[in-house]
Amino acid sequence: MNKLLAVIATAFCAVAFAQDFSKVEIKTTKLSDTVYFLAGAGGNIAVSAGADSVFVVDDQFAPLAPKITAAIAAISPKPIQFIFNTHWHGDHVGGNEAMGKAGAIIVAHENVRRRMSTDQFMAFMKTNVPASPKVALPIVTFNGSINFHLNGEDIRIVHAPQAHTDGDAMVYFAGSDILHMGDVYFNGFYPFIDAGSGGTIEGTIAACDMALGMVTDKSKIIPGHGPVSTRAELVAYRDMLRTIMGRVRSAINEGKSDEQIAAADLSKDLDEKWGKGFLKPAEFAGMVAAMMRRKP
Repeated sequence: MNKLLAVIATAFCAVAFAQDFSKVEIKTTKLSDTVYFLAGAGGNIAVSAGADSVFVVDDQFAPLAPKITAAIAAISPKPIQFIFNTHWHGDHVGGNEAMGKAGAIIVAHENVRRRMSTDQFMAFMKTNVPASPKVALPIVTFNGSINFHLNGEDIRIVHAPQAHTDGDAMVYFAGSDILHMGDVYFNGFYPFIDAGSGGTIEGTIAACDMALGMVTDKSKIIPGHGPVSTRAELVAYRDMLRTIMGRVRSAINEGKSDEQIAAADLSKDLDEKWGKGFLKPAEFAGMVAAMMRRKP
């Protein structure tokens, strides 16, 4: 890992792991008759609760499981029947163990189970991630798509190949017109794309295009991180990614190093809007450059 990526890794680890979970509050927002948005620390959660059962998308960090289950119990007295993981990162699957022990059926893309069931090394962060215990693993997996028919609507789930990771999936609550995009979408700031887990900026852009084909101007979009969003905001995010990818590609073709690209202020006209997250503009440009060079 070069010096630039080491700096980025340190920043990411500080955000992801150095948190006081005792102070985290789970905030619930009702988005439709049956779908709720839960925000705390880590990846955003969606809950479908109705006459049939409780279906949950992602479950944040492990220490938050009691708070999350309490927030869901305040929505519905029914037990959690299904947990769906949008990808394998710990801020989205950390609650799997506790909820699996309580009887929830965990579902995810086949690549999520593959990564969770074996030790992983996140090269970007120089971090070893041990295999998850059996009870935390998805026991139902799919490759292309899978549908659930619960609580009066179709829940349509599609794989987004090589986007944030190689196991990303987006969840569309068709009757409610709500799309959960997982970490394909970081609303309002430059995203982390996990190249070491098969993620690419090209795949992220393609996944955004896929999502845009699923929603309308009236749809509600739940990003992996950030507030509930709209189609217009997702278009702006997709366009930002396209712009930076094009500028980085041009800089690579000019023979510039990752460090030179990071220092070139390639995104200075975009930074006021997108550059205030945990990845600073130079870090994001350098990450994209390193990612694009890895392609065969």
